[in-house]
Amino acid sequence: MATVLITGGTGLIGTALTKELLNKDYNVIILTRSPEKYSNTSRLSYAGWDIEKQTIDKNAITKADYIIHLAGAGVADKRWTTKRKNEIFESRTKSSELIVKVLKENANAVKGVVSASGIGWYGSSSPSDGKGTEKYPFTEIDPSAEDFLGTTCQAWEASIDPVVSLGKRLVKFRTGVVMSKEGGALKEFKKPLRFGLAAILGNGKQMMSWIHIDDLVSLYIYAIENEKLQEVYNAVAPLPLTNKKLVLQLARCIRGKFFVPIFIPSFILEIVLGEMSIEVLKSAAVSCEKIKKEGYSFLYPSFKAACKTVL
Repeated sequence: MATVLITGGTGLIGTALTKELLNKDYNVIILTRSPEKYSNTSRLSYAGWDIEKQTIDKNAITKADYIIHLAGAGVADKRWTTKRKNEIFESRTKSSELIVKVLKENANAVKGVVSASGIGWYGSSSPSDGKGTEKYPFTEIDPSAEDFLGTTCQAWEASIDPVVSLGKRLVKFRTGVVMSKEGGALKEFKKPLRFGLAAILGNGKQMMSWIHIDDLVSLYIYAIENEKLQEVYNAVAPLPLTNKKLVLQLARCIRGKFFVPIFIPSFILEIVLGEMSIEVLKSAAVSCEKIKKEGYSFLYPSFKAACKTVL
């Protein structure tokens, strides 16, 4: 089978993706700063790279048939200081630049690159169409927002675009809120439910575009296996929910009827999260129609179905 080189392969998404690729008999190489910490097997190996020094194990590139680029500092892992925002930005753009550089300078057989991006590309989910009506939801042709995540996603995608000029097929997935029992956003939503509290953020009316991790993993493999896919797609489930509906649905899955809904005022979130509060309060309804038209069928189109599998 083909060999897939993954950046960010030890993270939440990368770990799930690696497992599924191995199940499908692909060979996998994971780029990491500390390959010595891991044990290689016949079909899974680790190779070194250093984004800051712009170095990489060239042998890994020569062995790869496809590259899946997931690397990037966690957006919600730490408070957004100036230093942290710079880490978030450069971990994405500089890693992409390194991939482009090594592909350009070394003979390789890479057929395609599949790169992560995020629905942070979009701003408010109700942009005006210039005629006083609302455009809803966002599609891939909508411009990037001018806020921090919008400009970061724009630069992120632009930094990987040069692989096209190198003759590589490029697919980019703008990913929504990932639902996984192994961590991520769901872990944070579940915390107050331990005490029987369903914590609704702000007024709870903001739309949340989410995706089950199994669907996200399937999309990456779908992109590898379907040569007609190229350019950008939204990686979100067909049915976005308001924050209130999502939290209450989750509460019912976990606690049945034994929970109390509470609203966390916006000003509290602003105090606790700082600038990051903009993102948890921002409405982001995003369409997945483009990838559906390419033939992808979602495993978990509704949050109700997804909820049972991630708890």
